Amino acid sequence: MNTIQLLPLTGDVAPAVRALGWEWAVEEACENYVAREAVLLPEAEADTLLAAADTLYSLFVESIPDPIPDELLTLLAIPPNLWAAVRHSWNDDRHWHLYGRFDLASTPEGPKLIEFNADTATSIPETAVVQWASLVAAQQAEDERQANGLFEGLEAQLTQWRQLNSDLDPSLLLVSLPDSAEDAANCAVIGEAARLSGFTSIHVCPVDAMQVSVVGEERGVWAEVAAGQWQRFSFVFKLVPWEILAEEEPELTADLTQLLLSRDVIIANPAYSLIFQSKGMLAWLWQVYPHHPLLLEAALEDLSGHYVRKPLLGREGQNVVEMQAGQAREQQPGGFAHQPQVRQRWAQLPTDAQQRQYQAGVFWAGTGCAISFRRAQGLITNLSEFVPHIIR
Repeated sequence: MNTIQLLPLTGDVAPAVRALGWEWAVEEACENYVAREAVLLPEAEADTLLAAADTLYSLFVESIPDPIPDELLTLLAIPPNLWAAVRHSWNDDRHWHLYGRFDLASTPEGPKLIEFNADTATSIPETAVVQWASLVAAQQAEDERQANGLFEGLEAQLTQWRQLNSDLDPSLLLVSLPDSAEDAANCAVIGEAARLSGFTSIHVCPVDAMQVSVVGEERGVWAEVAAGQWQRFSFVFKLVPWEILAEEEPELTADLTQLLLSRDVIIANPAYSLIFQSKGMLAWLWQVYPHHPLLLEAALEDLSGHYVRKPLLGREGQNVVEMQAGQAREQQPGGFAHQPQVRQRWAQLPTDAQQRQYQAGVFWAGTGCAISFRRAQGLITNLSEFVPHIIR
């Protein structure tokens, strides 16, 4: 897909979301940054993007040596106080990777991996709910289709996670960073999928409202579900990055690791998802599968020519630098500049008539299941406009 074709969308998304019975997925930010037009996506292109997610997930899994060597965890900048949790979750299949999002560039040679948001991928409400509601609002939904099985994929993955851990009480606590309406909305969608997948007790709260104990009768993970009423939870879903827990809350990380090892709690996404999250994997994959058609050249030292430099555990596009002939052409501000950096060959994203660039986000939930797009005039970040799609 070299030139993006667009179809205008009319109508108000919010009433359409509520009419579908999805009030729990509406937040103002979704309405404000979802485009009022849709990418016209050829069916063959959609199939190719979904298949790419499946192949890439297999490449990630199969590239990891067993047992996982210290050298690889160091190369990927995994905090040492997470190594035990990473290895434990990797070696026990009951620690189930629920979902992630591959960011892909559609090039004339086919899709190319930009990065894998494997730990705490967001834009779930926009992808699963709001982009479909935008077709409903524009009265396009009866005649059109989307590659959009994200909610069903999450429900299936949550069912599998619960069944793999049937010795644990099916109670699920969903936690996110404080004061983030976006994260709370993402947790709400996953909570709704969990309810349909058979979890009998579900609670959403900020992570600082979660209490953790490793001693006596209070051992476990707790939350106050009503005034003065505390409940212990066996399953935890966290939209808090593993490396932030490790860096900012080392005591909590140690306690959670202890509870994981003793099966007092099970956490998703599992600690090993941080291996996939690390952008050091881009260089590792290129080393293991050199010149694979889905990969861009990547290394931990400078490349020649045109490339992008980005921190290994950076997020939201922060501190990404476009480099050409040794000079920085464009860079994003952020708080990750101190981290080790990966270099990745530049891939020209497809553009529309206004020269806005489009990046495909392909959700994986057991399989490639949903497509979304972000667009911007420059580098794509978490603030870039979300664009629905229609399959033609």
